Amino acid sequence: MKDHAKIIKVFLSAGEIIGRKKLQKMIFIAKKLDYPFYEKYNFHFFGPYSEELTLRVEELCNLGFLTEVKENKGGYMQYRYELTQEGEIFLEHHQDLDFPFLNDCVKSMNEQSSRFLELVSTVLYFETLPPEEVAEKVFTLKSKQRYTQEEVNDAYSYISSLRETIHSPL
Repeated sequence: MKDHAKIIKVFLSAGEIIGRKKLQKMIFIAKKLDYPFYEKYNFHFFGPYSEELTLRVEELCNLGFLTEVKENKGGYMQYRYELTQEGEIFLEHHQDLDFPFLNDCVKSMNEQSSRFLELVSTVLYFETLPPEEVAEKVFTLKSKQRYTQEEVNDAYSYISSLRETIHSPL
């Protein structure tokens, strides 16, 4: 249940997370920032996606550690997730989980739009490629999102700022 506790820790930092897509991207980005999340990700319609994470979140809801509220937004369902008191008590049994600066990173990511996090996570998914090829992949695979080169540059800047946060001296 340690992997479940790590996800709960994200909710402890974020408070409420609105949207399944946003949650998926936040955990993927944290993983790419070398936080110990081990869910496997594949590239999907909205960028990196983990079936494992989906199942873990479902289990956390079933255990009463997270609440999930579905809202009809006229054509699509939006999901809101929040940590419960039971989830906080569960986390007390995992005091050994100490992720420096995770709180700051999660709060920052939660302030971003799902659209932007989709771009950031896509850039990170292809980060081993040269920046020009990453941009080409973004423009091809995410053509419906109509990202601009300026937004891709913003994604790179945001990734750098998150990495600086993590590696700043205490």
